[in-house]
Amino acid sequence: MIITLIGMAGVGKSTIGKLLASHLGYKFIDVDDLIEQRIGGPLQDYLDEKGDSAFIKVEEDAILDLDLEDKIVISTGGSAIYSETAMKILSEKSLIILLDDTFPNIRKRISYPWKRGIVGFREKGIKELYLERWQLYRKYADIVVDINGMANKKKVVDDIVEKSKELCNSTFDTFNL
Repeated sequence: MIITLIGMAGVGKSTIGKLLASHLGYKFIDVDDLIEQRIGGPLQDYLDEKGDSAFIKVEEDAILDLDLEDKIVISTGGSAIYSETAMKILSEKSLIILLDDTFPNIRKRISYPWKRGIVGFREKGIKELYLERWQLYRKYADIVVDINGMANKKKVVDDIVEKSKELCNSTFDTFNL
């Protein structure tokens, strides 16, 4: 089983992904970390120098180059949904879980958005990006986990596991969810 987490910057994909992987005994992959390794520096520096389209291509390549072996949790960047090619592969090979929250909560968590490496931020701002991406996230999500008001990260992990079991019936038992 491969689980892919999608959602806006600031929603907690990396934090929840690490906890979920640990809980399941899975390997954890953070696509943003892979991108930084590829580009040799911070995401925002690359965005500033090369632009959104180049960043989306690097992100797509990082996803397409993943060894999609069994028992991994993948935390994508918030802009992964802009690559139909990457999302098609992830949709075919993994269970895609959207970590969803309200805009006010996300905005509170994103300090210094101009330094976070957020594709489209300079042209559109966080609110417009949130509204634009909301539909794309739902297009690709197999499961939506509403984290609004869930301060307890263990509860979020438990919710993911429970919803995954419900979606896939008892087939998850073989994966020790």
